[in-house]
Amino acid sequence: MGNKKKIVEKEHTIKDIPQVFNVLTTEEQAYLLQNHQTLRFKKNEIIYHEGEPPLGLMCLSDGKVKIFKEGVGGRDQIVRMASGGFIGYRAFFAGESHIASALAMESCVIFLIPSDVIYKLMESNNKLCMNIIRSFASELGFTRYRIVTLTQKHIRGRLAESLVFLRDIYGYEEDNCTLSIYLSREDLANFSNMTTSNAIRTLSNFVNENVIAVDGRIIKILDEAKLERISKLG
Repeated sequence: MGNKKKIVEKEHTIKDIPQVFNVLTTEEQAYLLQNHQTLRFKKNEIIYHEGEPPLGLMCLSDGKVKIFKEGVGGRDQIVRMASGGFIGYRAFFAGESHIASALAMESCVIFLIPSDVIYKLMESNNKLCMNIIRSFASELGFTRYRIVTLTQKHIRGRLAESLVFLRDIYGYEEDNCTLSIYLSREDLANFSNMTTSNAIRTLSNFVNENVIAVDGRIIKILDEAKLERISKLG
């Protein structure tokens, strides 16, 4: 009987969140380790709903998450795709309810830091405050850029830009061309601010132009330079 390689899953801990854990002192690290929760979500499970109050600061350690808002006619608009870092923190720091929902695209591990704990750490650690401010600034810049491009670019440019963003967020599989995220046509359309039929048609055009290859939800980028050119030209 042949030897089978045993696959051991990594045990995720809050130490995997460097923008939080690495800037803390030894005492602060010990305090955080004793005062947080580890939450696990299955694929397609809702992490939080629009209108719900935040329970604390959420740190995504493992998995892929989409942040979406229900639009006119019940059509969702994906406003963010996340693969790590903070999620849902705008509502948390604003003291407001969530204005969008979050869903696990695959099994996820999230660390929840209660409000009194994170505020106590922020009061004593300026580096932690700066890391959180940088996250705010980065997401704000991305959001403003997307607002402009999703309203001014043509369909081809919007879809090409979305594929480039997905590449930059999630990267490639081992073959260095298959996107490491598998979205439905509807999700891809919702991320690109277009109808599903337009997304399907535009994907087919990209395939015919040898820019990408598609097999179900698997998308391979064959010509990065051309895809980026289409994205820039809009």
